[in-house]
Amino acid sequence: MLKIAIDCRMIGSGGIGSYISELVPWLLEEHECLLIGTHEQCMDFVRMKNVEFCFCDVKPFSFDEMFMFPKEVLEKIHQYDFFFTPYCNIPGGIRIPVFSTIHDVVFLDVPSLTGFLGRLGRKFFYQRAINLSEEIFTVSEFSASRIRANLRCTKPISITYNAAPSFLSKDDGTEKTEKTGTILFVGNIKKHKGLKTLLDAFVLAVREGFQKKLLIVGNAENFRTGDEETVARLRELSAELEGKIEFTGKVSNEQIKQLYKEADFLVQPSLYEGFGMPPLEAMTVGTPAIVSDIPVFKEIYDGFPVTFFKVSDPRDLADKMLAFKGAAAPVPESLAGKYSYKVSAEKIAGAMERSAEGKKTAERD
Repeated sequence: MLKIAIDCRMIGSGGIGSYISELVPWLLEEHECLLIGTHEQCMDFVRMKNVEFCFCDVKPFSFDEMFMFPKEVLEKIHQYDFFFTPYCNIPGGIRIPVFSTIHDVVFLDVPSLTGFLGRLGRKFFYQRAINLSEEIFTVSEFSASRIRANLRCTKPISITYNAAPSFLSKDDGTEKTEKTGTILFVGNIKKHKGLKTLLDAFVLAVREGFQKKLLIVGNAENFRTGDEETVARLRELSAELEGKIEFTGKVSNEQIKQLYKEADFLVQPSLYEGFGMPPLEAMTVGTPAIVSDIPVFKEIYDGFPVTFFKVSDPRDLADKMLAFKGAAAPVPESLAGKYSYKVSAEKIAGAMERSAEGKKTAERD
């Protein structure tokens, strides 16, 4: 049994928060873990075995995290064998072996997403995580290749794939959901998510008789910042296609599950992803997806019930949407086996076990 200190301070922060929330229960199955975070962040784990808590509300990527991390928290961490963080922020003062996760380096590969100082800051934290870690985890072979291309990395990089969140795979006892004639977009307005490509394709398809409604998950007001070209296109089409494009507003886990089940299909038009979760989430509840043919989607989704279109090509996407005849698709049996947080937790623990064994061998020698 390993003793692992786990940084849970990003629980509740989008995809990274989900990643650590889903990994922790599997790590607790076999190992003794110290969970570091606020009371609220640790609440879901209080009844589990092999768990101890160290409450800490120091913000990730803050000055205090780097230079004034609480001594009492560090003392607690140092009672464990390893420190694991789900992202590239590592508190200053940790003296036990560190294992960290870099999900993607999109801000280095797509410079338009941030300014020079923003890229410089992110590159600093990525490189610092590599320098301080014994091993790096990432979520796809594509991301591993981009980490090596953008950063100085001689450390091992292990692939710990994402998986669908557990709430999607739970049987809720409901009967088969009727489709509602909607197509679904789940993402944000940042340029690399490709929403403008979908909007352009959608208007082409509507002009040629496409009858379905486009449902964008999120609040319209949350789309005010980001790619200005996409914002302008949204305003323009909202007037031209009144009632054909809708925002859901903020949704709960139960609501997003229902939206996935009701949609005829999901469209994921991304220009760049480290993994890209929505197609996996859709397939988990039996809804097929149309996705761009970017390398990471070819890696993750080839062989599953997805239709590929040429990235950034609205005409090709419109044609795929117009031609789509699929209905609810059976959940592929191989999906949960390939993309499993249990498997990823085992890989993380395995890296730590190899580290421990290597130290024992060195001591004997």
